[in-house]
Amino acid sequence: MSGIANTPQPPYYAVIFTSLRTDGDDSGYEAMAKKMVVLASQQPGFLGMESAREDTGITVSYWQDLEAIKAWKANSAHQVAQEKGREKWYATFKLRIAKVERDYGL
Repeated sequence: MSGIANTPQPPYYAVIFTSLRTDGDDSGYEAMAKKMVVLASQQPGFLGMESAREDTGITVSYWQDLEAIKAWKANSAHQVAQEKGREKWYATFKLRIAKVERDYGL
Protein backbone atom coordinates (compact mmCIF):
# COMPACT_ATOMS: atom_id res chain seq x y z
CA MET A 1 0.00 0.00 0.00
CA SER A 2 1.65 3.16 -1.17
CA GLY A 3 0.69 6.26 -3.04
CA ILE A 4 -2.75 7.58 -3.75
CA ALA A 5 -5.69 5.17 -4.04
CA ASN A 6 -7.21 4.90 -7.51
CA THR A 7 -10.88 5.32 -6.60
CA PRO A 8 -13.84 5.28 -8.99
CA GLN A 9 -16.09 8.22 -9.73
CA PRO A 10 -18.09 9.29 -6.66
CA PRO A 11 -20.18 8.69 -4.76
CA TYR A 12 -18.36 6.27 -2.48
CA TYR A 13 -17.40 6.28 1.20
CA ALA A 14 -14.22 7.04 3.13
CA VAL A 15 -13.43 5.56 6.53
CA ILE A 16 -10.91 7.83 8.24
CA PHE A 17 -9.01 6.26 11.14
CA THR A 18 -6.83 8.70 13.12
CA SER A 19 -4.74 7.35 15.98
CA LEU A 20 -2.06 8.01 18.56
CA ARG A 21 0.04 4.99 19.50
CA THR A 22 0.92 3.88 23.01
CA ASP A 23 4.50 4.07 24.21
CA GLY A 24 6.39 0.83 24.30
CA ASP A 25 4.71 -2.41 23.28
CA ASP A 26 4.94 -2.70 19.50
CA SER A 27 4.88 -6.50 19.50
CA GLY A 28 2.92 -7.67 16.52
CA TYR A 29 1.69 -4.23 15.39
CA GLU A 30 3.42 -4.07 12.00
CA ALA A 31 2.53 -7.66 11.12
CA MET A 32 -1.10 -7.10 12.08
CA ALA A 33 -1.28 -3.83 10.12
CA LYS A 34 0.05 -5.55 6.99
CA LYS A 35 -2.38 -8.45 7.46
CA MET A 36 -5.31 -6.01 7.75
CA VAL A 37 -4.33 -4.24 4.52
CA VAL A 38 -4.31 -7.55 2.65
CA LEU A 39 -7.55 -8.71 4.25
CA ALA A 40 -9.36 -5.41 3.63
CA SER A 41 -8.31 -5.44 -0.02
CA GLN A 42 -10.04 -8.82 -0.42
CA GLN A 43 -13.37 -7.58 0.96
CA PRO A 44 -16.31 -6.95 -1.38
CA GLY A 45 -16.76 -3.22 -1.87
CA PHE A 46 -13.17 -2.25 -0.97
CA LEU A 47 -11.89 0.48 -3.30
CA GLY A 48 -8.47 1.43 -1.93
CA MET A 49 -6.48 2.77 1.00
CA GLU A 50 -4.00 5.50 1.92
CA SER A 51 -2.00 5.74 5.13
CA ALA A 52 0.58 7.97 6.81
CA ARG A 53 2.16 7.93 10.26
CA GLU A 54 4.33 10.32 12.19
CA ASP A 55 3.19 11.18 15.70
CA THR A 56 -0.39 10.90 14.50
CA GLY A 57 -1.42 8.03 12.24
CA ILE A 58 -4.05 8.54 9.58
CA THR A 59 -5.45 5.73 7.45
CA VAL A 60 -8.22 6.34 4.96
CA SER A 61 -9.94 3.36 3.38
CA TYR A 62 -12.44 3.75 0.57
CA TRP A 63 -15.57 1.66 0.20
CA GLN A 64 -18.35 1.24 -2.32
CA ASP A 65 -21.17 1.62 0.22
CA LEU A 66 -22.11 1.53 3.89
CA GLU A 67 -22.93 -2.18 3.73
CA ALA A 68 -19.34 -2.96 2.71
CA ILE A 69 -18.07 -0.90 5.66
CA LYS A 70 -20.37 -2.78 8.05
CA ALA A 71 -19.18 -6.12 6.68
CA TRP A 72 -15.53 -5.10 7.16
CA LYS A 73 -16.20 -3.99 10.73
CA ALA A 74 -17.84 -7.37 11.42
CA ASN A 75 -15.00 -9.42 9.89
CA SER A 76 -13.74 -11.73 12.66
CA ALA A 77 -10.01 -11.23 11.95
CA HIS A 78 -10.57 -7.47 11.84
CA GLN A 79 -12.38 -7.67 15.19
CA VAL A 80 -9.32 -9.38 16.71
CA ALA A 81 -7.11 -6.56 15.39
CA GLN A 82 -9.53 -3.95 16.77
CA GLU A 83 -9.41 -5.53 20.22
CA LYS A 84 -5.60 -5.70 20.25
CA GLY A 85 -5.50 -2.08 19.13
CA ARG A 86 -7.69 -1.00 22.04
CA GLU A 87 -5.73 -3.15 24.54
CA LYS A 88 -2.12 -2.62 23.38
CA TRP A 89 -1.36 -0.31 20.50
CA TYR A 90 -3.51 2.83 20.62
CA ALA A 91 -3.52 5.49 23.31
CA THR A 92 -6.50 7.04 21.54
CA PHE A 93 -8.21 6.90 18.17
CA LYS A 94 -11.10 8.38 16.25
CA LEU A 95 -12.99 6.82 13.36
CA ARG A 96 -15.02 8.88 10.93
CA ILE A 97 -17.14 7.77 7.99
CA ALA A 98 -17.78 10.25 5.20
CA LYS A 99 -19.55 10.13 1.86
CA VAL A 100 -17.30 11.30 -0.97
CA GLU A 101 -19.38 13.33 -3.36
CA ARG A 102 -16.60 14.82 -5.46
CA ASP A 103 -12.94 14.13 -6.14
CA TYR A 104 -10.40 15.51 -8.55
CA GLY A 105 -6.65 15.66 -8.90
CA LEU A 106 -3.62 15.73 -11.10
